[in-house]
Amino acid sequence: MPAPKLAHVVFRTSQGKAMSDWYCDVLDGHVVYGDEGLTFITFDDEHHRVALLHPPIETVPQPPATASMHHTAYTFDNIDDLLDRYTTLKAKKIEPAVCIAHGVTTSMYYRDPDGHFVEMQIDNFATPDEATAYMNEPEYAGDSVGPAFDPKKLLEERQAGVPLEKLTDRSWAIAQGLPDPLDVLLG
Repeated sequence: MPAPKLAHVVFRTSQGKAMSDWYCDVLDGHVVYGDEGLTFITFDDEHHRVALLHPPIETVPQPPATASMHHTAYTFDNIDDLLDRYTTLKAKKIEPAVCIAHGVTTSMYYRDPDGHFVEMQIDNFATPDEATAYMNEPEYAGDSVGPAFDPKKLLEERQAGVPLEKLTDRSWAIAQGLPDPLDVLLG
């Protein structure tokens, strides 16, 4: 049976312009269509990846404890591309809400104007099989979320030539002693 591929994500919002601007900045995308109630954004060869449904009615944000989609995630090919995006967004005053060394990925979570998380990540393993094997090891089972890390420190150490293997190892993030990232992800 053929496997489907994710085509796009749709958000309902009353902040059409703010959300459109934010997603275009964060994803380095552009609007391919927009009217009074709908905006389509893409950042690759697909006709749209993010859609915003913004009817002319006020919407009410969901409280954090509501069961809903938590985040969307976007993968970069390497740590330098992830850090370039971090630097570009920081210059636009868009900073991650929390950064987490999941082990499987090194991830930076941003919040859009409506409060949804957008994860920017790199995979820390060359293949899905290696990542799956890691997810069944004691380190991952002991803390499946992983420790928080400081993105400025990651950038500084990468620029100083610290090896990738060290920067993507959980022990590097644990040594920073930052608060539990779940407080941000669930709050």
